[in-house]
Amino acid sequence: MSMGTFAERFAELVEVRAARPAAVAQAAARRARAAAPPGRLLIIAADHPARGALRAGNDPLAMGNRADLLERMCVALARPGVHGVLGTPDVIEDLLLLGALEGKVVIGSMNRGGLAGAAFEIDDRFTAYTAPAIAGARLDGGKMLLRVDLADPATARTLEACARAVTDLAAHGLMAMVEPFLSSREDGGRVRNVLTPEAMIHAVSIASGLGATSAHTWLKVPVVDRMEEVMAASTLPALLLGGEVLADQDAALAGWKAALALPTVRGLVVGRSLLYPPGGDVAGAVDAAAGLL
Repeated sequence: MSMGTFAERFAELVEVRAARPAAVAQAAARRARAAAPPGRLLIIAADHPARGALRAGNDPLAMGNRADLLERMCVALARPGVHGVLGTPDVIEDLLLLGALEGKVVIGSMNRGGLAGAAFEIDDRFTAYTAPAIAGARLDGGKMLLRVDLADPATARTLEACARAVTDLAAHGLMAMVEPFLSSREDGGRVRNVLTPEAMIHAVSIASGLGATSAHTWLKVPVVDRMEEVMAASTLPALLLGGEVLADQDAALAGWKAALALPTVRGLVVGRSLLYPPGGDVAGAVDAAAGLL
């Protein structure tokens, strides 16, 4: 793809999508994969749109403009200290065609069926990447969301599907990144993740036991109070998630910095907090996060 302005590259991307669909597989086959991963990882996440979760900060449709999202991601991925990306096939393939994933760790997002706000939200079916597809595209692993609502029978299906995905990824020697929460429905029907230390200890304990082996399992966890107790619930390596965009970015950075000192915490997986920071300086937000590592 040409090295023109981003608008020119995006226009070329759209044309390639329509006229040369085989270019996706060709780009995946020739992509230079990451060397041995460093001791600490900074991964940029952009798998929210496929679940209908488009809000960032005060803008309910922030992630709904694909050109804008991809430009922000290209800025982030080009910054020093950024090791890779997490996304659904559409986003990963856009970035492949833009040439933004050379030498990067690439994690495919797998279960996006629990659409935000849906009556079936806890039934988080696997509607995106499969383990064979991740291996075939020469990606480095797969990520799954596991929300455990003890009052919702659909949780059992999600647990079973996540366990199967952990097993299947391990059979390919690939990372299984599990993002666990205890969740519940409010009176209005909205699903809320319970972010107490006790809830996260339960969630981490459940996620650690998924699948026929945990040899390739990593956890993706939020920063909550008493993180040392939360992370003591498992020996598995973990990455910290970014969560919602906060007006006080310094507070978010301080929370990440403290948690990064814990022995099993190996880095950050951050999306909206870095891609849509207050003030709009993507490069500055990414550099501040990279500086923690």
